[in-house]
Amino acid sequence: MQAANHLQRSLRAGNPAYGGWQMLPGTNLTRVMCRAAPNMDWLLVDLEHGNISDDSMHEIVAAAAACGVSPIVRVVDGQDWMIKRALDSGAHGILVPVLETVEDAIKVVRASKFPPMGTRGFEPLLAVEKFVEQRAHGSGVKELTGKEYLEQANSSLVIAVQIETQSALECVNEIAKVPGIDVLFVGPFDLGVSIGHPIVGGKMDETLELAIQSVQEAAQAADISAGIYCDSGSDAKNWHKKGFLMNSVMTDMIGLREVVSQSFQSAQ
Repeated sequence: MQAANHLQRSLRAGNPAYGGWQMLPGTNLTRVMCRAAPNMDWLLVDLEHGNISDDSMHEIVAAAAACGVSPIVRVVDGQDWMIKRALDSGAHGILVPVLETVEDAIKVVRASKFPPMGTRGFEPLLAVEKFVEQRAHGSGVKELTGKEYLEQANSSLVIAVQIETQSALECVNEIAKVPGIDVLFVGPFDLGVSIGHPIVGGKMDETLELAIQSVQEAAQAADISAGIYCDSGSDAKNWHKKGFLMNSVMTDMIGLREVVSQSFQSAQ
């Protein structure tokens, strides 16, 4: 499983893991995005704010994995059944939004791990095919067995939580130390609003930037990774220089809007 999880491999090696962000349904869109960027390590399937249903999530997860990109599902909320549905689809990891407390982080881990680490129920039939490995010399693929998935899942899936509230920021060091949490992820817009320093005109003030950097420092101290939502490759690269590894590069709706706008402006 670890060999197939491109996001986890990059994070464990200390390398930047750049990702796409899908809010609109459709596997054709998934394939276009994944195949257009050979350096895309992960694709986030956004159930929280995107127009994506449960069945669409299953199809997008499968399409991304088939393209060699790790599908990461942002669940609507950290409820057990939502985490279960995401991981049972074969997602290589999850992103849980609106964390508030250390107890919230502990509950996320418990719902994400099989016993004895957690309470996740076991049913691998849909998940195993999302972790295939290419055999040498074009001789097909190796698919996991259910037993292998059970044995490897606890150590092979990426569990990320969003630090986007004032309360989570205040206990970020303790959240980072919760066993089983792999990534502290920042949504700058949400965190800015939460702490009273919203991004204005596309720029963040010093207070917000310091708050964001404190998340990276908490992750570093706990020997886990930090990630951040970005709208462009240049922003993702700049945040990598500041220690963030799991960085988004492009969101489908924003990218589509920009391409259409530029194309029609050039036609004037």
